[in-house]
Order: sequence, then C-alpha cells, then structure tokens
Amino acid sequence: MCLICDLKARGDATASATVEPVARPGHVWNARRGFLLAAGAAAATPVLAQVDVGQSSALRNLVPAEQLESAANQQYGQMMAEAKAKGALAPAGDPQVQRLRNIARRLIPHAAPWNDRARRWQWEVNLIRSNQINAFCMPGGKIAFYTGILEKLQLNDDEAAMIMGHEMAHALREHARERVAKTNATGMGLSIAAQLLGLGQLGDVAANLGTQLLSLKYSRDDETEADLVGLELAARSAYLPRASVTLWQKMAAAGGGAGPGFLSTHPSGPNRIRELEANLPKVQHLYEQARRG
Repeated sequence: MCLICDLKARGDATASATVEPVARPGHVWNARRGFLLAAGAAAATPVLAQVDVGQSSALRNLVPAEQLESAANQQYGQMMAEAKAKGALAPAGDPQVQRLRNIARRLIPHAAPWNDRARRWQWEVNLIRSNQINAFCMPGGKIAFYTGILEKLQLNDDEAAMIMGHEMAHALREHARERVAKTNATGMGLSIAAQLLGLGQLGDVAANLGTQLLSLKYSRDDETEADLVGLELAARSAYLPRASVTLWQKMAAAGGGAGPGFLSTHPSGPNRIRELEANLPKVQHLYEQARRG
C-alpha cells in the first residue's frame, strides 16, 4: 500500500519554520511584535520556478505542520482500512494502481523545491473503486484516486499526471494548513496568548481535524496556485503541459451533474483554462528538457 520512501528527493531535511516566540512576563509588546513578524513573513517560491504563484501565507505557521500531517496520516489510514474492508481498495497489482504509482515516481522527485518537508513525507498512492470523480493529496503526501475520475473522464497518463500534480501542489503549498489557521484563528479572535505561547489551541485543532481535511474549501487563489505548481511538476516530469488544458476541458464537459467530489471543490471554467494556456510557454522547455533527459 505504501509508495516506497526512496522516491523522495535526496538530501538532508531541515526543520520547518514554525513560529513559536516566547514572551517573557511583563513583555506584552515583545509578544505582539513577534506575532506581527510571524504574520508578515512568508516562504519564498523556489528560485528556479517558472510559474509565478507568489509567496505562501505566513498564517499557516500558526498551525504546527507536524500535528496536521499526523492527523492526515491517521485519517488516510482509516479511509484505506475502510475501503479495504468493503473490497473497494484496489490491490497493488492492479494495472491502474501501478499506473498511478509510476506517475507518482516521476513527480515526487520534483516536490522538495516547493516544500522541504516533502523530503520526509511517507508518500503513498492508492486507488479506491468508486464512481466518484475525485482525487486528493492530504498534508504529508497521502494520495488517493477514485476509479470514477480515471474512467468517466478517460484520462490519459498526461492528464492523470496533471490531476496528481495539482493535488500534490495543495499539500506542498500547505493550503489546508493555511485554511485551518485562517478559519480557527479568526474564530478565536487571533488570541495572541494562544498563538504565540505554544500555539496550544490551534495545535489542538490541527490534531483533531478528522474528516474535515477532506471537506476544506480552497480559495480561488489556492486553486490557481495548485493548477500552476501542478503544471510545472508535471512538465518537469516529462508530461505534456497541454494536457492541463484538455483535462479541464473534459472536466467542463462532465459538468455539475457528475456527482460530488472533485468537481464540487474544483469548479472548471474558461478562466481556469485561459490561465493554464497563458502559462504553457513558461513550462514547455521544462517538458522538452525532461523528454530529452
């Protein structure tokens, strides 16, 4: 069931920059200043990135990445166990499982420049037998496809790689972590004591997410980022960039009547396709280099 860990890019992993300044008693100003610095900081886009997605929001630092990834791993394990008990988890020898894992083997080595934590993720790819048009990648690199998205859209390898790259990009850009931070920090009124003195309350939220991870609603900006980062990941892995356009054309043709899942959280439309088309020239040379290599 596991995708072998040696698929990760080589290199020593470094700790993620979780912001946890400690205010000394009587130094309220220092705590407030630390919070403002945390909110103003952001992780830079990889130097060699061809697509422009700007900087990640530093708000994600208010939720410990380790706790979110641990919650995701637990939830993913439960989902796979339930699918197996129902006979819905495709076995490792299934041709479609092998196909998806081969795609992942090509994409994963290009993940670390977008998020150094990806070097330590225990990547996993599985296939669930279901008519849903759906796929996801949880924080920490846990990927699942549903047979419906492969079969109903008749995806070729290039198009399947675009979906996988898109979902991996959500995890690499830590959109779930950011969304949890924004939602729960707002609900708590941005309590400085909770956020700066150990991140206790937000840490508890991350550790007890459960199925919320699969129902988080990403913003339009998140979706655009995932489209473009996924496009670059796929191009660097020698998958045809134009497949990103044909994929979303198929999505648009499937329409809202295809049922819940991918289309409910990833709406297609002409703006999405235009954005991808505008970025094809930026990654075409990456695809050509990968093909030659």
